[in-house]
Amino acid sequence: MSVPPQYGETWVYESIVGALPGVDLSESQAVALQLALFEVAVLIFSWYYGLPGAALAGTVAVAVAAVGSIAMLRFSRTTRAVSMPDAYRRLLFGSNIEVVLSVLAFIALVTHVFVFDPSLFAELFGRDPPVVVVYITLLVLWDLCYRIGTSWWAAVVSLWRSLRYHFDDRAVSRLRRADGINIAFASTQLVLLPFLVDQPVLQLAVGGHVVAVGLVAGAAILLLD
Repeated sequence: MSVPPQYGETWVYESIVGALPGVDLSESQAVALQLALFEVAVLIFSWYYGLPGAALAGTVAVAVAAVGSIAMLRFSRTTRAVSMPDAYRRLLFGSNIEVVLSVLAFIALVTHVFVFDPSLFAELFGRDPPVVVVYITLLVLWDLCYRIGTSWWAAVVSLWRSLRYHFDDRAVSRLRRADGINIAFASTQLVLLPFLVDQPVLQLAVGGHVVAVGLVAGAAILLLD
């Protein structure tokens, strides 16, 4: 039985899509609009300031964020098609822990690129980066961090669900599909690694996240009963 999403029991991204005043967008339209706005901004300002390397890196980051949006929406839709225990639904969608994890990840990333090792921004934007380019870059990076935080939280809660609850065969099939979507999205983040060749800390963070989500969500799939 599908449970319609209610505000207070949705991820922040879902709430924003459904709460824009005077705007009624389908899921595909919302993702397409997000992709178009970010990509146009990346291409225009990269061209204007002569930053071809930033254009390629920005395009890949925007694409990964868009895939993350699709994955989030499909994961939530597939999960809500199951008759879920209230505690599981509230913990997954209504706790906002994914936002906390995302903020922590974003702060760590900003600290790294501006203090610990500023070489990445210097390589992409030069020694005196344009303010508007830095603004757009941080916006895209926040988008990525939010989806990464959501992916990790979904994996952790899925493992807790599999250990705590039992489901019928139809529900198990759907929940395994949802967890598979999460693993697939985490795997797409590997395309970011070629841009982090000289950034071992960031490579370790991205690669470690992908492996961790795969292990935790994979365990959740195997333990479903």
